[in-house]
Amino acid sequence: MVMWILRFSLRQMILALIIVGMLGLGVELLLLEHFAAWQQWLPLALLAIGVPVAAIAGYRESPGAIKAFGILMAIYVLTGLLGLYFHLEGNIEFALERDPSLHGIRLIWKALSGATPVLAAGALVQLGLLGLAYTFRHPALCPTATTQNTSGE
Repeated sequence: MVMWILRFSLRQMILALIIVGMLGLGVELLLLEHFAAWQQWLPLALLAIGVPVAAIAGYRESPGAIKAFGILMAIYVLTGLLGLYFHLEGNIEFALERDPSLHGIRLIWKALSGATPVLAAGALVQLGLLGLAYTFRHPALCPTATTQNTSGE
């Protein structure tokens, strides 16, 4: 089995991790019924789009496919950060409803340890950053080397 894995490049293994992560996160969000509000549909939609875009980028490795994948991964990072904000905001609201006297460190602690897992949206950020690592200096995006005139002219 080790020899089979060694046939793949690090870039291919990163892409495989991204696709597995997308599928796993998508299933988890569906099991958690993460679709009550429009904001909760964002990661589900991005994950549904991401799997085929990642597969195309890995299979074709054309400049257009790699650029599209990179743009989508940047959107993953931004959406994940937005998710962190939404989770934190919801937990702050809930904590203040239960105890309006909360403020400072106590409020932050209650918000971070609240019912909605604040850092869960970081999984989308992580996938996006892995995707950006995949596209970083990708051979399909490097301009082809120009041939030098060796005839002395």
